[in-house]
This record gives sequence, C-alpha cells and structure tokens, in this order.
Amino acid sequence: MKVDVIKLDGGSAGSVDLGDEIFGLEPRADILHRVVRWQRNKAQQGTHKVKTRSETSYSTKKIYRQKGTGGARHGDRNAPIFRKGGIYKGPTPRSHAHDLPKKVRKLGLKHALSSKAATGNLVVLDAASLDEAKTKVLAKQVKDRGWKRALIIDGAEVNENFARAAANIDGLDVLPSIGANVMDILKRDTLVITKAGVEALEARLK
Repeated sequence: MKVDVIKLDGGSAGSVDLGDEIFGLEPRADILHRVVRWQRNKAQQGTHKVKTRSETSYSTKKIYRQKGTGGARHGDRNAPIFRKGGIYKGPTPRSHAHDLPKKVRKLGLKHALSSKAATGNLVVLDAASLDEAKTKVLAKQVKDRGWKRALIIDGAEVNENFARAAANIDGLDVLPSIGANVMDILKRDTLVITKAGVEALEARLK
C-alpha cells in the first residue's frame, strides 16, 4: 500500500510503502473489543473497600442478655444485620486484570492500524520535530491540516520540543512507537505516524 508523505507545513515529502500485513487487514470488531477490554480492565484501580464486622468500631460487649427480652438472641453489635455494622461479602481491593495472549494483542494493534488506513484517517508525516517548543506555531500547523482529535506516533523517541509544544494543544496526543496501543488509536479521529514511527511499528509487529 503506497501512501503519500506530508510535512507539517503541508508540503509533499514523497511516498512510503505500508505493509499490507499490518495496514491492509480487514478490521475485526471482536479482536479490537477484546484488546480494548483487556486494556481497560488492566488500568482499573480496584481499590474499593468496605469494612467487615471485625473492622467496624463498636464495643464487643454483649448488647443485652441472652434470655428474657422477647427479642432475637444477639451478642455483637458489629453484625451485618445492624446499622453501622460490618458489611457481609463486600468489595475488597483486587486486580481486575485478566490475561490476553500476546498474539491477540499484536493482532489487535494491526487491526487498529488497518481500520484507520481503511477509513482514510491515516496520515504519514515526514518528521515530528520543531526547532523551538512553540505551541502557537504547532497549533496553527495542526489547524491547517484539519486535525481536531489526533494521535501522533513517532519513532523510538519523541522530539522534546515537539512534545512540549503539543502538550498544550487540546485533542492532540503524542506517543513513541513503543507506546502505540489500540485504545488510543481508536479514540482519536486521525492517526498520524511519522516515517520513523512506521519503521518502528513494522519492526515491532513482524
């Protein structure tokens, strides 16, 4: 698949061949769903916690005598039946992460890249670099390109000036190639990959 390469100022920078085994697949919603669900569950904190009857604060003295009251027999005010007592089988801190085979994760990234290529929302950029970390300059270039919600994937490292300038622009994310993931790709309207990023992704996904 041959794709035109552009510069940040809109000029042409030739073309590049994208491998069909990475950018030319027929996107499968089931694969993408599995990978996104794996990402979200892994990111979930799972710090929810309630107090059990051994942790609530109340005297351990028997609340009233065993017999003769006409009421039910009780010995502990911390029992779940009472107000402010301990919670029975409530949530405890745990990990929500589950396993997903590496092959499926890699396949999910391929399908995410292919989905952007199939819909025409994939842009190949010559280089993502700036001489100065000027947000105003980069914001104008992004606006001129028509990128409202975009993810820019660079090579092994992101240019420091470019990253600092992009940090102040709403709707623009910048990641190194190692940070490319299915969820970030899918939730942005436009995917911008530098030539260095294309090479790194193809090497990573082979």
